[in-house]
Amino acid sequence: MNIWDATFWRTLVWRGGVGAVFAVVLLPMVAVVWLSFFNQEIASFPPDGYTWRWYVNAWDQKQFARGFINSLQLAAIATVIGVTAGTAAAVALVRGRFPGRTALSGLLLGPLAVPGVVLGTGLYVFFVQIDNAIDFQIVATLPGLIAAHVLLTIPWTVRLVSASLLGVTASVEEAAANLGARPFTVFRRVTLPMMRAGVVAAALFSFIQSFENLELTLLLVGPGRSTLPVEMLNYLNFRVDPTLAAVAAVQIVLIGALMLITDRFVSLSKVVS
Repeated sequence: MNIWDATFWRTLVWRGGVGAVFAVVLLPMVAVVWLSFFNQEIASFPPDGYTWRWYVNAWDQKQFARGFINSLQLAAIATVIGVTAGTAAAVALVRGRFPGRTALSGLLLGPLAVPGVVLGTGLYVFFVQIDNAIDFQIVATLPGLIAAHVLLTIPWTVRLVSASLLGVTASVEEAAANLGARPFTVFRRVTLPMMRAGVVAAALFSFIQSFENLELTLLLVGPGRSTLPVEMLNYLNFRVDPTLAAVAAVQIVLIGALMLITDRFVSLSKVVS
């Protein structure tokens, strides 16, 4: 190791920069998990001691269990609809050749660039206009909330599936078609297996995006349909203690385990890198 070598310093700076990025990403999660074990109700440093009682308290809060079930159902439905529609759109955008393809791609990816509060406000106003025009209530209903969350899942699906398709050549599909396979057979037997990693990654990220969403959901949720993030915010209105940190820590562990299991069967780095 020669400290006077320029390569040594470039490598050191590169590794230091990567380490700093990982620290910025991981330190908040580590802080939340650490906070969930603090003994005192009002967080202060250094902690008086450590305890599991905030996890027990979170378990005793029935609204968290109800919100978890609602979030799980909402995310699952929105993921199925969004991934199905988004996958079809991604195939059309990558493999198809038609006027307005670039504009359509920008439209489908647009929600990724819009803040959640702005998107939620726009959807709320739009739903109210529909209610006034045709006397059909969508605001504060489950179908309206599902439709809003589908708007969150479609852009992730289009982006990830498109990236997966761009990495493979269309010659295999053309060969299957030349051998007499029908379009649906080509899609089912050739195209779908080639973009499997993108579809799985899209389903994973769409589910997480829907499950963890607060800004959009808060403006559209109805009575009895509060999701876990909304219930956590409601709890914060009355008490400030590490219980919410305990709930967040459990979510971090569950989502992390889900991502590790998914990466075990489908290499996510090939799609999201």
